Amino acid sequence: MKKLNHEAELVTEALRVGAIYARKRGVGQFDTTDSAKEKVTYLYRLLVHDKLIQPLARGQENEPNMKHKLALWISRQLPEDHPLLK
Repeated sequence: MKKLNHEAELVTEALRVGAIYARKRGVGQFDTTDSAKEKVTYLYRLLVHDKLIQPLARGQENEPNMKHKLALWISRQLPEDHPLLK
């Protein structure tokens, strides 16, 4: 797994966009009391359920790998000239 440039910022952006996606889809929303780990897990599982990302292999579902998957997902959603992709 190759770490992306600006991966932490990409994960933050993925959580922001993912919260909007979940709310529009009507499956819930993040509370301010939810931990970052809960948000990452929820969004990862939602995107896998909706077949927007491929699931991790069994035994590989841990927080760093889920964050990496979310960073990859959002990097494909952003325009090519976005500052986080440079």
